[in-house]
Amino acid sequence: MKLVVGLGNPGAKYQYTRHNIGFMALDYYIQDASFKLPFINDKKFQSQIIKTNNAIFIKPQTYMNLSGVALKAVKDFYKIEQIMVIHDDLDLALGAIRLKFGGGSGGHNGLKSIDEYITKDYLRLRIGIGRPPKNTQDSTNIENIIQKDVIDYVLEKFSTNELESLQNIFEITKNAIESFINDESLMSLQNKYTRNVI
Repeated sequence: MKLVVGLGNPGAKYQYTRHNIGFMALDYYIQDASFKLPFINDKKFQSQIIKTNNAIFIKPQTYMNLSGVALKAVKDFYKIEQIMVIHDDLDLALGAIRLKFGGGSGGHNGLKSIDEYITKDYLRLRIGIGRPPKNTQDSTNIENIIQKDVIDYVLEKFSTNELESLQNIFEITKNAIESFINDESLMSLQNKYTRNVI
């Protein structure tokens, strides 16, 4: 049994924001999947969840900073060892894709929470959202300004043009998810699905 986790924040307020690209990529996969099952709200796991014969798909509803709580609950209950987490990445250009096993959180609070609750031993499907333009208006407090800009940026909605461009990326991530479920190796996944730009 595999576990595929899309990261994001619940609620209409956060729909189509950069930080929710994990939710969006997983939704794209589900809408085109052969099993045609809807996400069910499961209070026990604090997640929207779909369970099939060979995989479980979840979108934690805990808000990003507590994603590990929901993931651990599902992992422990179903005794799952192989996990893919889909998330946004500021350090990659918009639409770039990387697959990586283990490693640091890169400052991503969802990954920090998951690392805390289940260790770092899981596959990350990283989707680039780029970084906000640097704001240097107040050089005396530049670190605070940059941090604020990052928070605003990840919670900002994608533009219409960006959303259209991302459809091609979600087609690639859809295939990467399917390949993970079908037991393809990490090297194979990296060779087939790594992308630098949209």
